[in-house]
Amino acid sequence: MSIIYFLIGCSILLALVFLGAFFWAQRNGQHDDLYTPSVRILLDEDQTDQTKK
Repeated sequence: MSIIYFLIGCSILLALVFLGAFFWAQRNGQHDDLYTPSVRILLDEDQTDQTKK
């Protein structure tokens, strides 16, 4: 029964570490713009195709 208490404590500690890492990433601006990098290559291709025509 004591191993369950140990595992619960470890899981809570691990969850707090991940929560701290998430807030650290938010504070440093890691998630500011999620849309632009995914479509930047598409926009660049469209602009070069229009200049070739």
